[in-house]
Formats: sequence, C-alpha cells, structure tokens
Amino acid sequence: MSVEGPLWRALVAYRVLTCAYTTAVFWYGYDDMDHPLVGGIYLGVLGAWTLGTLGRVTSAERCTRGFLAADLTLALGGILLTMVVDTQERINQGAFTLPSIWTAGSVLAFAIKGGWRWAAVASSLVAVADLVERGSGAGRDTLRNVILVWVASIGIGYVVEVARISERTLARALQIEAATRERERLARDIHDGVLQVLAMVQRRGDQAGGEAAELGRMAGEQEAALRSLISGAPLPAPRTGEAAPQGPTDLRALLAPYASARVTLSAPGTPVPLEPAVAGELAAAVGAALDNVRVHAGERAHAWILVEDEPDAVLVTVRDDGPGIPAGRLAAAAAEGRLGVAQSIRGRLRDLGGTAELLSPPGEGTEVELRLPKRAAAGEVTAVSAGGAA
Repeated sequence: MSVEGPLWRALVAYRVLTCAYTTAVFWYGYDDMDHPLVGGIYLGVLGAWTLGTLGRVTSAERCTRGFLAADLTLALGGILLTMVVDTQERINQGAFTLPSIWTAGSVLAFAIKGGWRWAAVASSLVAVADLVERGSGAGRDTLRNVILVWVASIGIGYVVEVARISERTLARALQIEAATRERERLARDIHDGVLQVLAMVQRRGDQAGGEAAELGRMAGEQEAALRSLISGAPLPAPRTGEAAPQGPTDLRALLAPYASARVTLSAPGTPVPLEPAVAGELAAAVGAALDNVRVHAGERAHAWILVEDEPDAVLVTVRDDGPGIPAGRLAAAAAEGRLGVAQSIRGRLRDLGGTAELLSPPGEGTEVELRLPKRAAAGEVTAVSAGGAA
C-alpha cells in the first residue's frame, strides 16, 4: 500500500470541506462588500472547479502539472480579486480573501505531487499574492499565516519524498527476498537430482577408466560449475585490459575460476571484501599453490580451497591429497633459483603484511595456510615479487 494514497484521499476531503467553508464565510459578509456579485461569480466558479476536478487529486498520475498550474492560478486570482470585491476597511481588519483557506489545498497538491521544492514555489507565490492583497495593512497576523502555510507545505512535501524513497527501498528488498527464496528452492531441487547424478557419473567414470574416465571428468567439471552457479558464487575477475574494479573486491570472485572437477572451493555465503590490489595478490598466491599441486602431485590429484572470513583476519587454506613434499625439497629448490614457494606464495603474503605457512608430512599431502590480518589488508600494497612455480 502506498503512503501517498491516504494523503490524496485526505486532500480530496480537504478541498470539498474548505470550499463549503469559504462559501459560508463569503455569504456571511456579503452585505458588507463593495462588489459582492463579482465575488459570488468567483465562488460559483471555485465550487464548480472543486467538484469537477475531484478525480484529478486522487493520484500523482492524474494530478498533472497543467492541472496544478490552473488550480494555483485560480487561487492566486481569487486572492487578488479580493481587492476589488471587498472594502479596504475590511481588508485592513484582516477579513478572509475570497478563496480563504481553500488556497492551502492547492499548495498541498503541489507538495504531494512534487515534494518540498514544488511546495516551496507554490507557497511562495501565495505569500506574494497575500502581501499584495493586504498592501499597507499587512501585519503580524498576515505574516504568521504566510509562514505557517510555507512551513507546513514544505514539511509535508519532504515527508512525501522520504516516504517514496522508503517504499522503493522496501520494494527492492522484497524483490531480493523473493528471488533468494526462489534460488534456494531451485538449488534444493538441483542438489537432490542433477548434482547427485553428476557426482555419481564422476565416481563411476574414475573407477571404470578409459573413455568412461573422460566422461567422468566432464561430469565433474559440470558439477563444479553448476554448484558454483546455484551457490551464488560471483563472476570471475576482469581480464587484463578491462576496467579495474572500483571499491572493495569480493575475494570469492577471484577464487571462483579456480574451482573445477579436481579443485573444490568452499567460501562463506557472504562477500569477503578486500582492497582490489590486496585481493589480487592473495588470489595469485592461491594460484601459485595450485600450480605446485599440478606439478608435484600430478594432474589427478584433488585440491581443496577453504576461505574463512574471521573477525580479525582472512584465512585461505589450500590442501591437496598428493604425496607431500620431501624434507629439504623447498630449501633445495630455493638454492637452485626456483622461488615459487619462497616468492610467489610467502613473498606475496609477507609484502601484504600476512603470513604463509606450509605443512607437508610425507605421504599425507600438502597444506598451505595463507593468513592476512584485516588491518594489513586495509593498507596499501608494497612492492610484490612474482616467481614461477617451484
């Protein structure tokens, strides 16, 4: 339900009641006026206009700019016509203008239709007309009434603008909630059917070998892609040459392309925001660790990436089921000038203000733990060295 609806209905009632009140006030002072017949003709036009345009003030769509201009012109004309119809003595004593408080309805229509800016313009025009009509007789009461109409109309216009913004925000939130629920429903259906079938095909294909193994590999890739889609994983990062992202980058977006049939990515359901340069370096370190898995554990090795968004740090763990790294192998690789682990992984994390720990018991696979404190992730990136895989 729109907040504007009750305001438009209240405006319709206000215009009818104030028109009746204005007519009664006019007939009460009829005999004391200089040209009451002219005033009676104006009141007749005002009454016909009010009743004939009730449908115009029922919604913002029907209350057009042309109608508002004509409505305000009728109110301003009545205020200025009072100088002809009434006596100067009655005007100086504070007698009502011909449209009286009906004029406020015209100003309120501007406020509901266009907000506080439109209300300020309309109420200012009414204020000028009132001051002209009063002339030298304008006193404290006139100024008080002018300011009252001006402040009230602007206040109502501002409230209407805030209500419209709130309604749009609420509508957007409801759309997101509905889309999320539908996505979750589809994810359940897919998980209960398609994903289980693809996982079974992958396992049976690996066991059967030969052409069935290739079919299993393809099924595994499709399972990983579909699982990433239904879990809401973000799109991959821009390629080289594309516009750099503005603001924080979701680390999940940079790690999502690594997921495959043999690389399982587990990440939080909510974004893991980091500065773009920091996120890029952390993702590159993960890529270097996966390169080591392919080179040293073999193409058939399975790897797992676990992303944890802790209160004070971002933790990324890369683990594989390979044979592990023999004792002294990393030191020997560094001595030979192959600095994949030393520079591409540990060097990157060191320059970011984080740490990289490597655990590799023989025969039990390798685990690389990358920890980046959030206070370091919020700072600037220093010079980062890049090396090849060990």
